[in-house]
Amino acid sequence: NQLKELSSNLKPSNFKSILNNKILDGNLNSELEIYFNEDNLFENFIARGKVSNLDLKISKDIKLVKTKFNFFADRSDILLQNINTNLDFIQIKNGDLKLSISDKIILESNFKTNIAYKGEKDFEILNIIKKYTLLNDIQDLEAEISNNIKLILDKTYKVKSFRYSNNGKVKKSFLNFKKPINDIISNEEINNLSLINSDLKSTFDTSNNKISISGKYSLNKGEEHKFDLTNNNVKNLNNLLINFQYKNKIKIDIINYEKPKGKLADFKIDLEKINNSLNFKNIKFSERNNFMEINNLRFKNNQFQSLKNISIKTENNKKKNNDFKIQFKDKILIKGSKFDATNLPKILNQKSETKILNKINKDIEIDFSNIIAPLSENIESFKLLGRIERGKFTKISSKGSFGGENFLDITMKDNKKNNKKYLEIYSDLTRPLLTEYNFFKGLTGGNLLFSSVIEENRSTSKLMIENFKVINAPGMVKLLSLADLGGLADLAEGEGLSFDILEIKMEKSDNNLKLNEILALGPSISVLMEGYQDPNVTSLRGTLVPAKTLNKMISKIPVIGDIVIPKEVGEGLFGISFKMKGPPGKIKTTINPIRTITPRFIQKIMDRKKRTK
Repeated sequence: NQLKELSSNLKPSNFKSILNNKILDGNLNSELEIYFNEDNLFENFIARGKVSNLDLKISKDIKLVKTKFNFFADRSDILLQNINTNLDFIQIKNGDLKLSISDKIILESNFKTNIAYKGEKDFEILNIIKKYTLLNDIQDLEAEISNNIKLILDKTYKVKSFRYSNNGKVKKSFLNFKKPINDIISNEEINNLSLINSDLKSTFDTSNNKISISGKYSLNKGEEHKFDLTNNNVKNLNNLLINFQYKNKIKIDIINYEKPKGKLADFKIDLEKINNSLNFKNIKFSERNNFMEINNLRFKNNQFQSLKNISIKTENNKKKNNDFKIQFKDKILIKGSKFDATNLPKILNQKSETKILNKINKDIEIDFSNIIAPLSENIESFKLLGRIERGKFTKISSKGSFGGENFLDITMKDNKKNNKKYLEIYSDLTRPLLTEYNFFKGLTGGNLLFSSVIEENRSTSKLMIENFKVINAPGMVKLLSLADLGGLADLAEGEGLSFDILEIKMEKSDNNLKLNEILALGPSISVLMEGYQDPNVTSLRGTLVPAKTLNKMISKIPVIGDIVIPKEVGEGLFGISFKMKGPPGKIKTTINPIRTITPRFIQKIMDRKKRTK
């Protein structure tokens, strides 16, 4: 206060402004020596002393309280020692500051900070970090950090160079996210993150920013696991190295690998980012006998660009289920002794809107000694030659063996003139290819031929299955029971209903499937259906006729009148019409006995028998 009174005699200056506007309170004990030259002009000075209980307002939101230090100053240097002060929940102690003034200004400072934050919301410094969402989520933080600052300015106070470094320990920290973060590995929500006993070391300067932290972490207040992270930023290049242990669940459907929650795995990631480009230089995953490694996986603007190689070895129920490598060269090479394709039908049946693979335009060659197919079937010696354009297959020629003279053949051709692709699949085993379709539940035996014409957003397909049985299919058994066809219902639950052929003609557009015709012919029963399916509902309607009645009718052709209006006693009931409609898992079935069968049904039966002959 005494200095403020004296300052009225001083010219306007930064010192006078700081004295009157920034210094709120404090005590000063000082000695001042002033030196004049021969002309009695000011030449130099020496000031030394002690400051205590200083309250200093640095900015609107930053205030230092109970500050104390010793000082020494002359015309070229200012030295502060034993600096101790408090900034809200931050205690600064054992600090020093040196300011050298010549043709340039050099400021150097060393100090320690003790941080003890318990989630209080009334600290002024929090107003500064509000825009940093991650820092704003901190609810508990305890740390001890040693700091070093070096700042060089020219005479106009323009910053020529800057360097800040620190090292210390984060004893504990707890971040509670206002908006949960999605864990991209387990696809679970992360509500909070804790760091425990973690060593911190960082450097920030005009050309390079580097931070390293290692210790233990936990997610959602779970177990503690080791981690080690280094982030290095040089201009537009950002390099992240992270090693961490992981116990959450991991599931990779495409290779049928699952790590249960609780088993410990190790991740190592070397990531490089330049502007909008991401390069995963190396990703390693290991867990017991399971191992995956990816090298030089590159993305730009969230689109895949290139890849060097991938190696995968995994087990399922303690048995090897994957062992193969992928190489990106002039063409894509996928080769190995084992590939688990158990979930492949499910994945292929999912509609994907992503265009992440649009940049892939390469020939592809696949060679697997053994493929694990759905329902524990094995495909041996599977080979595929093909072409991928804009991330999608345009050409396929492949062959594999189920063993015992049972084969799988897949071909695809691309017609550039009409922009259509022609796909054909033949299989001597049907079940592995139909596991994802509830409609075929209970189907066994037979062989399959599928053909499809594929355009940009729609496809027209035909599926034909010959010589198969339906056993314990819930929908079929329920339908037969409702129709009071007890003998057939018992057969469907026991040995199964035999069919000579099943033909399905369908059109698919986006997520909508139109079933133009479903025809099934068998020695016990024949069915004709049509309908549609979308993500919300399945709707089918059709006619079901026992073969005994149908054969009698067909034997009377061409006497159509006798068919439509039967004259023999006991021939008045030919079969049933039915409807099946509802959302997934809640389909309701209704039936209605019929006395006449439409000419369309009869014509289909006759055409089919002619083709068979």
